[in-house]
Amino acid sequence: MREVQASEAKTHLPQLLDDVERGETLIITRHGRPIARLVPERDRRQEEVDKAIAGIALRRRAAASVTVADILSARDEGRRS
Repeated sequence: MREVQASEAKTHLPQLLDDVERGETLIITRHGRPIARLVPERDRRQEEVDKAIAGIALRRRAAASVTVADILSARDEGRRS
């Protein structure tokens, strides 16, 4: 991961975008402090997918398990005899 000063990023943005497109991640700094991160789009999309999958898995673990008997009982609950 390469750090680039904001003034350099302003001057060389097209080249920096080419670098990111080739897979490099860049940190843009101002006065030595990180202010932005440029990441390849495919990495960002994969990160979002990974977070969504983790969220689904967490909700599945937190939810009460439902048995077939529970489903059939709910189905039959409102039926007339």
